[in-house]
Amino acid sequence: MTQNTFAFPKLGMLNQDQCELVHRTSLEILRRTGVRVFHSGALDLLSQTDAVITDENLVRFPAGLVAWALEQAPPRVALCRRGSNHVAAPLEGRKVNFGTGSDCLNYLDPRTGERRPFTTPDVVDAIHVVDALPELDFCMSMGIPSELDTDNAYQHQFALMLEHTTKPIVFVCDDRADCEAIAAMAASAAGGMEALRLNPTLLLYSEPSTPLQHSETATDKLLYMADNTLPIVHSPAPMMGGTAPATLAGGLALGNAEMLSSLVMHQLKHAGAPFVYGSGLHHMDMKTTISVYGGAPEFQLARIAVAEMGRFYHLPSWGYAGHSDSCLMDEQAAADATFSVLVALLAGNNLVHDVGYLEAGLTTSPEMIVFSAETISMMRRFMDGISLDAESLAKEVIHQVGPGGDFLASDHTFDHFQDFWQPTLFSRQRAEEWLAEGGRGLGQRLRDKTLSIIEDHNPQPLPEGVREEIAYILETG
Repeated sequence: MTQNTFAFPKLGMLNQDQCELVHRTSLEILRRTGVRVFHSGALDLLSQTDAVITDENLVRFPAGLVAWALEQAPPRVALCRRGSNHVAAPLEGRKVNFGTGSDCLNYLDPRTGERRPFTTPDVVDAIHVVDALPELDFCMSMGIPSELDTDNAYQHQFALMLEHTTKPIVFVCDDRADCEAIAAMAASAAGGMEALRLNPTLLLYSEPSTPLQHSETATDKLLYMADNTLPIVHSPAPMMGGTAPATLAGGLALGNAEMLSSLVMHQLKHAGAPFVYGSGLHHMDMKTTISVYGGAPEFQLARIAVAEMGRFYHLPSWGYAGHSDSCLMDEQAAADATFSVLVALLAGNNLVHDVGYLEAGLTTSPEMIVFSAETISMMRRFMDGISLDAESLAKEVIHQVGPGGDFLASDHTFDHFQDFWQPTLFSRQRAEEWLAEGGRGLGQRLRDKTLSIIEDHNPQPLPEGVREEIAYILETG
């Protein structure tokens, strides 16, 4: 028997029987209650199965149809860097990939501290921050530029991301026409649509409508991505106490039913198309009526449950981290970011977004992104655990140094001292040295690092021909 020489931190909550219980409850919801499907093409696909359609668009799903869809969906989705077949974000097992969120109205300017509407230069600055930080594995647009024409704002967002980062892009959009234009831009950078399918550099985030509805627009996007075998997370967002039961178990079962019904339609369109499991389960704060998004233990428990249900279904999972309900990049935001990053890594969510969100998703802060990257780096080292091999146990080194000796001059120390994690923001100085260097607190160091990235980082440019093709798509789309 091979001796296990590594020890890793672990976190678990739902066992196999408990996952089965959630699954069976969701199957009962789909069989007994059903979902409304407001898309004629999806209804046509469902009418060719043993699903039962009544009242024009109320669909009830037999358990066997759900089981069939789960068997078709692939267990792994690989997101690649722009213009290459290099896998930058492998979505499988317990591998965790972090990225930002999308579509905030407000920008917390690191230069002035002002909270104001997003502009296109702000979006570009934020993308440069993502591109520069090795701890972030993918990019979302983070903001809606206030000066853009709303008719094709999402296409312009995507074009900005495609131009200013080589990292995979998770995008949102209005409708199928947006999907088509965005896929065309990504295909241009990838070397054609076939190359994009083989080496996907993008993933669509979309949602059904809780409770138990599939709108025409959202379903159109779902089926487009399936038809083109491009990856999607079609994640419901049940709000406990509002659009979902006021219990974690009830919200989990409801969101799971919505996800399963989405998967059935997706796989009916194209069996084997890539699909990421997700449910943005959260709750309403009855004092403020906001959707709680930060320092809520229930929100983090939901993330663990979603990760475990994803693994139960052998599907990659969608998660959240690096976000806060705070309106500032303050102590509350730092606590929320650290808690959520650690939970995401322990739970093993595969595609973890919303790094940098403040004000429950209304504001993006580049400083929050940079701070979260530091915590991701620290917590990833924590997740590496400890090695227990002979070199690490150092029995011979201990014997050589002996009682009363020291290990400072040991070759073993020289070989291993760089294995310890080193911060880039957090200070380990004594007060005298810290004061001599200006006595800057974490907030100032954070702002300085953020501004340095914004001002100095230069992403890899797009080839000129690709830029021209993207401009043509934007002009004609």
